[in-house]
Amino acid sequence: MALDLVGHIELPAHSGPGGFDHAAVHQGRRHLWVAHTANDALDLIDCATHRYLGSVGGLKHVAGTLVSEPRDLVFTSNRGEDTVGLFTPGREGVAKVKVGIRPNGLAHDPGRNVLIAANVGDPGVPGSFTVSVVDGEREALVGEVPVPGRTRWAVFHEGLDAFFVNIAAPPEIVVIEAGDPRRVARTLPVPAAGPHGLDLDPRGQRLFCACDAGVLVCLDARSGEVLGHCGLSGVPDVVLFNPALDHLYVAVGDPGVIDVVDTVALRRVETVPTEPGAHTLAFDPVEDAVFAFLPDTHRAAVYRVGGGSR
Repeated sequence: MALDLVGHIELPAHSGPGGFDHAAVHQGRRHLWVAHTANDALDLIDCATHRYLGSVGGLKHVAGTLVSEPRDLVFTSNRGEDTVGLFTPGREGVAKVKVGIRPNGLAHDPGRNVLIAANVGDPGVPGSFTVSVVDGEREALVGEVPVPGRTRWAVFHEGLDAFFVNIAAPPEIVVIEAGDPRRVARTLPVPAAGPHGLDLDPRGQRLFCACDAGVLVCLDARSGEVLGHCGLSGVPDVVLFNPALDHLYVAVGDPGVIDVVDTVALRRVETVPTEPGAHTLAFDPVEDAVFAFLPDTHRAAVYRVGGGSR
């Protein structure tokens, strides 16, 4: 077995619709932050003890969460108020910066302290499909990059010094150079409908793009060449890469499973049941643990990674 269930963490009950969304781990602090969209809050979990520690509230319809360990910062995309949040764990207050319409995906360049927010936009508002560029030092919006369609998730590739952002339609990945984040530098076509979840393999220069068509597509991050693909159990959302095992964990909300993909052979090696609607994950490489967030029971399921170092 690639993933073994070892327990559950009780989280606060939902106060409204929305469940959970993206999560991120701060390895140095042994913290896991998850967007509790239904509660307009980030929930905090201790990775070592698997305990709920508390929440940061006042983040309307929070959707994205991102950790920058080099800067010791946590970022949020607050879709209900068109802002991103920035804060240092343990300090009071969250700074908020106004961005585009319905921010979701986040990526951060720690060297320049530049954050991008990929905005879902509004089809009824012309020009609202954009990527907002935020200066983390000044806590200010410094740019707005038009993109060809609704955005999904985003990543920063330090080695290539570039941001990659999934576009649902037309199906492609736009590339924004970190040194010149005022425009789209190039696009990488994706041969499947609805690019959604996105992660990368920096060592192998690969992008893993999970698509609404129920397909995982692997692309060369430099050239955009399609290196291969494999089928998934359904419509995917969050994907997370484990470089130690060359495994990718893919959250599929319907029927409620984690697909484990061998990224060398590009084939599914396991499908692990979670709960219907569980579309988001976190991966802690220190504990070799995968966390799946269960909306019906407002819990986190904790899985130990088999074949790891622990």
